[in-house]
Amino acid sequence: MQVTNNIDATAATAAPLQPAATVFPSTYMGPVQLFSAMLKAGKAQVEQYDHYVKQTYRNRCTIAGPNGTQTLTIPVERSGEGKTVMRDLRISDHGNWRHLHWNALESSYGKSPFFEYYADDLRPFYTERRWTFLIDFNEELTAKILELLDVDIVLTRTSKYAGANLHQWAEPSALRTLPAKPYYQVFAQRHGFLPHLSIADLLFNMGPEAVLWLASPATL
Repeated sequence: MQVTNNIDATAATAAPLQPAATVFPSTYMGPVQLFSAMLKAGKAQVEQYDHYVKQTYRNRCTIAGPNGTQTLTIPVERSGEGKTVMRDLRISDHGNWRHLHWNALESSYGKSPFFEYYADDLRPFYTERRWTFLIDFNEELTAKILELLDVDIVLTRTSKYAGANLHQWAEPSALRTLPAKPYYQVFAQRHGFLPHLSIADLLFNMGPEAVLWLASPATL
């Protein structure tokens, strides 16, 4: 997978703006429909000049565990009292969130078919390295997940605010209006199929077949 990483780059070195359909928000292990849209677009620009909005997938994801859905939220430090541009949003170390998030993933997916297969690739994001900015962490984690999915997508960042409508990819309420094609979930017998979850859910439950689900016309 080819990844263009513009961490610490100036706007002049970022990629030219692409059509709105290929511009996506920075997300923390974003929802499966987002990854399906990226796969079908064949490329993706990450919007780095939009404003951070609370309670969106920019710093949270939803997984499925023994007791149903669970939201994992990365604490952030906003600059000043005004709005914070995503590229400037810092990760907070409050609450030992890395340890808690990895434990939650282990608890939720430890018995799924492919957790052990992918765990060694994803564990370092929570146990070894620390990122200062949320957009950098999200980008590198997204790139790793695309690699594990065997999806060849060029990731770049916007050179200025693209003005794309990112509502459906960043906000849970909007995502619920999109189709929800079922796939295997380890707790389905207990909770039924739980739609609109993080890409982590699809990856750990479906493994190499996840990309076939993402490519299906019925997913969007």
